[in-house]
Amino acid sequence: MNFPVKIVEEDLAARVARVSAIAAKHADSVDFDGRFPYEAVEALRAERLLGIQIPRHFGGEGATIAQIAELCSMLGQACSAAAMVFAMHHIKLCSLVEHGAESEWHRAFMQRVALEQLLIGSATTEGGIGGNLRNSICAIEVDGDTCRLEKDATVISYGSYADAIMITSRAHANAASSDQVLTVFLKEQYTLEKTHAWNTLGMRGTCSDGFLFKGEALATQILPKPFAEIAAQSMLASSHLLWSGVWYGIAVDAVGRAQAFVRAAARKSPGTPPPGALRLAEVSNLLQLVRSNVVAGLKAYEDARDDADKLSSMGFAVTMNNVKIASSETILEIVNHAMLICGIMGYKNGTPFSVGRHLRDAHSAQLMISNDRILGNTSSMLLVHKQDTSLLG
Repeated sequence: MNFPVKIVEEDLAARVARVSAIAAKHADSVDFDGRFPYEAVEALRAERLLGIQIPRHFGGEGATIAQIAELCSMLGQACSAAAMVFAMHHIKLCSLVEHGAESEWHRAFMQRVALEQLLIGSATTEGGIGGNLRNSICAIEVDGDTCRLEKDATVISYGSYADAIMITSRAHANAASSDQVLTVFLKEQYTLEKTHAWNTLGMRGTCSDGFLFKGEALATQILPKPFAEIAAQSMLASSHLLWSGVWYGIAVDAVGRAQAFVRAAARKSPGTPPPGALRLAEVSNLLQLVRSNVVAGLKAYEDARDDADKLSSMGFAVTMNNVKIASSETILEIVNHAMLICGIMGYKNGTPFSVGRHLRDAHSAQLMISNDRILGNTSSMLLVHKQDTSLLG
């Protein structure tokens, strides 16, 4: 039965609010211990939120990227690591939904994700290529009905905790490094030998260790579309938009703590403007800029979603790149302002105004994918493409 969109949105928000309450309770220990946010992920499963993007006819709820971005921002206000796990899962799911519907195996897998609430990990980085996900050294080997892959993956998103991993490789042994495919491997179809520990400044709970991946599966588990198309038409947009949703949530919570600090100071000295009040106004302006940036990006994606040529165009890529750059750079400024407003109470851990975790997590934003790499790609496209500057798009 199809419900009106408004009811679905309210239902999703209520479910994520319950997850967020659990995630917030454990956020500090997830960060301090660098452990996986088990409680939040189990709550996501219990609320059946891991399959919401799957189309209704495959057992999901047909949630849009805009709806999921909103849920990412809600989770981001509670626990950045749990929100990022949720976002990265749905980024991979977006590629599956948009490019797997023509394949019988992938249709069945979508049904399993919705029914069993499977968590999907990502393995797009590789030793020897840095963070360039559009190049691979390893190549998948297809032998009749079977495919095999060995990959030195320097990072696999929450690899030890995923129920399946979507992994990139060259299409065959003689393929160019950019001639890639994306393959789904189920947990029982691969082994992971840990090679790098995820001991990081922030986003510690995503537990994205490095592994030597060895897998064997059915050849039909290779997505039928080239990864170049998948990256351009679904992964680029979903990554930048859902990540930005998480980062916006981090910033919202930091600003909320700063606002609570200023209000507490105002109550102590009635009639006297409290220190930090002007900075709070400034940071409110910056927060609105990030929100507007993400909302505009979501609208651009929705407008282009059913047009493969538009999704693959330079103009769309520049727009999505700019969303990511603006969001990732501005949230650092926002959280830093919040720390200045709260002073030592924001700098210290364990106070109601602590934003140290927020600041450390926010630093990851410029590195996922490196802003320098994105700016380099954008500058190359702008040499041959005129940017759309119309206010009406």
